[in-house]
Amino acid sequence: MNKRHLLRATTLVAASLLLAGLGQAQDFPPNKPVTLVVGFAPGGAADAAARLIAKKLGDNIGQKVVVDNKAGAGGNIAHQLVAAGPADGSMLLFGSIGPLTIAPHVMKVRYDPFKDLAAVSGGVNFPNVLVVNKGVGVKTLAEFVALAKKKPGSIDFASTGAGSASHLAGELFNQRAGIDMVHVPYKGGAPALQDLLGERVASYFSAPPTALPQIEAGNLIPLATTGSTRPAYMPNIPTVAESGYPGFEALNWYAFVAPGKTPAPVLDRWNLEIVKVLNDPGVKESLDKHGLTPQPTTRAEFTAFMRKEDAKWGGIVRERKITAD
Repeated sequence: MNKRHLLRATTLVAASLLLAGLGQAQDFPPNKPVTLVVGFAPGGAADAAARLIAKKLGDNIGQKVVVDNKAGAGGNIAHQLVAAGPADGSMLLFGSIGPLTIAPHVMKVRYDPFKDLAAVSGGVNFPNVLVVNKGVGVKTLAEFVALAKKKPGSIDFASTGAGSASHLAGELFNQRAGIDMVHVPYKGGAPALQDLLGERVASYFSAPPTALPQIEAGNLIPLATTGSTRPAYMPNIPTVAESGYPGFEALNWYAFVAPGKTPAPVLDRWNLEIVKVLNDPGVKESLDKHGLTPQPTTRAEFTAFMRKEDAKWGGIVRERKITAD
């Protein structure tokens, strides 16, 4: 093949690729209902946020967006399902911190979060709140740490399971405070809270919606929240960072990801639509009522954020020798 023919062939291939990309970008919304998979049972914060966002997304794009709850294994079942799902833009996952950045360091999972799943946008986040039962006899974080140091190995903390966000928040605090609280895993927030109220466990890094009614009723003592700033619905509770541990942050977050082979133009369109919804004043107001802060990002920003979280929590898992057992 001479240079003239080679140049022509190369130009045709480039044009074909460009047209294919444009075709993929224009093939939006998908010509069938979109599935938004959620790795948790109906009724929780993740489900409420996903349904609210899905409704607005569907209205905006003129295509139905159906929430599909695939609970189990701390969300890992849903992440594995989507990793192997159709890469045509018809499936999204409301992914979470545990399966995306913690579980791969704690147990063997059947997906690679950075290869088998593709970042679309951040979703929502919220801090935990460290609460203790009245029997512990402390009212501040400083008193709690002093007690833990005075009686090493005698103070325990509940979580929603090994490798969960609430578990890792406790282990991060163990590291930063130089204490050794004993981890007690539960199969969810409800049994953890029940044992905390029954004084069968001393403390719990709880999701605020779970703990707030008991705090307001005077049944639990809040010591600190785990975000970088105080949430608007808990203005009188200090953060761990401002209580003597600068830089401490342990947020729960949910984000949008898709099957890893989804074409980039389709991912870009989904990012555009999701960010639009997360910035909608009505959606923001509704999320706020659930104690959730919108976290819209570009695809690159969320990928960088996820890698940072992966490195942070992977380090804690190794240092604290955390396993799924």
